[in-house]
Amino acid sequence: MVIEGFKGLTVIFTGTGKGKTSAALGSVCRAMGWGYRARVIQFIKGSMSTGELGLMERLGSQLEITQVGKGFTWENDTSKYEHQKAAAYGLELAKEALKSDEFKIVVLDEILYALKAGLVCENEIIELIESKPEESHLVLTGRGATDRLIEKADLVTNMTLIKHPAQAGIPAQKYIDY
Repeated sequence: MVIEGFKGLTVIFTGTGKGKTSAALGSVCRAMGWGYRARVIQFIKGSMSTGELGLMERLGSQLEITQVGKGFTWENDTSKYEHQKAAAYGLELAKEALKSDEFKIVVLDEILYALKAGLVCENEIIELIESKPEESHLVLTGRGATDRLIEKADLVTNMTLIKHPAQAGIPAQKYIDY
């Protein structure tokens, strides 16, 4: 269905501050509130249990989330090749989701981390942006959005860290951080 005046956007949530994934998931909730399906592909999170996975279980077919990552590249002994293979799989899922016309919003969570770590190429992300259907939103998250990606995007928000609980020795908190 084409909505008059509707333009699918490419959105980037980037920066050193917290809230990039949370902002993307807020956009997902809005789309689902209008009755649309959403697809989230997480490029770094491995098999980590998160609130968004619990939400997917409750919402059934309206929300699909896949964690393709092998965990944080700096925290485990997984080879770079294995991380790259997982990221390539995530890119294939993203292409399929955008081509399918099933989803009004596709989120590539932490893809900018995958780019920074050399797991995906900037040109691959640009190809996804350029192939995005006019009726769908594409959201990219992670630190370090490149100038080329910023230029291609319609909306870019930079999350700036001002204060973080980790600075006071407080670990990541359930419900807020994951």
